[in-house]
Amino acid sequence: MTAVLSLEGVDKVYKVGTFGTGELRAVRSATFEVRAGEVVSLIGESGSGKSTLGKMVLKLVSTDGGTLRMGGKDVTRLRGRALRDYYRDVQGVFQDPFSSFNPIYKVDRVFDTVRRSWFPRVRRQEWDQRVHDALSSVTLRPEEILGKYPHQLSGGQLQRLLVARALMLDPKVLVADEIISMLDASTRIDVLNLLVELKQRGIAVLFVTHDLSLGNYVSDRVVILYRGRVVEAGDTRAVFDDPLHPYTRDLLASVPQLDATWDEVEAREAERSARLAGTCAFHEADPSAPADAEGLVEVADGHQVGCFRLGPDDACPRG
Repeated sequence: MTAVLSLEGVDKVYKVGTFGTGELRAVRSATFEVRAGEVVSLIGESGSGKSTLGKMVLKLVSTDGGTLRMGGKDVTRLRGRALRDYYRDVQGVFQDPFSSFNPIYKVDRVFDTVRRSWFPRVRRQEWDQRVHDALSSVTLRPEEILGKYPHQLSGGQLQRLLVARALMLDPKVLVADEIISMLDASTRIDVLNLLVELKQRGIAVLFVTHDLSLGNYVSDRVVILYRGRVVEAGDTRAVFDDPLHPYTRDLLASVPQLDATWDEVEAREAERSARLAGTCAFHEADPSAPADAEGLVEVADGHQVGCFRLGPDDACPRG
């Protein structure tokens, strides 16, 4: 299947320190793709670069290297009208739904702003029907939402409202950045199921999360990030059932499991670590690669892994 969105060797470097004399490489040569009708999860701890990647896709942060493609077309340096057209295809929903709305405006105003900016020639009756359809598609009842202020709605309602607003443009890609981290457990499942429904409509979803269990629930494929570097990627089941990179194994080992005691989890990880001790799956698959290589190699069908380094200054246990 052809990729809707692809990143090829993308970098991001921030200036840090006094007078910006230092550099922080937030994203290092990231390469992956998102296809129509699938959810790809970017997974990693805080500071891993996952939100930065999401913002680069949304053109909220510039790229300092590599190429971003949409439908095969280079969109790395879009400006003006071309950038505006890009936003018809790529929309985002963010972590805090409460700060995404102006508290003095009612919900109606949110959709009126979309109409004025994107659909000024659409007649009011037709537009109202579109709004009702968009709200209904995310399981919101228009008569209970329209006419209310943001503070009168729950976090789950606001998050689904943001998705409905994005859907008004009929996007091809939705970037969902930690969209359920501020929601309570009772409403999380509704938003996750909404992402699955969007996937079934053919929308490509880039789901940014630090929670492996959520990625496991909704994802077709996962991309594991550590210190800005993609260390493992592939089909969700392939990566979660047989994690190869030490960082992925540490992440999975830290997740509470209902079907096993802590001792059993530690025993599984010890067995896997012993199997991989002193080796690096990346260099075993590509012995000619330099010790400081970046990028991934395919070690099994639908499963890629990077060098076993846990940082730019760490040695690799080449086997």
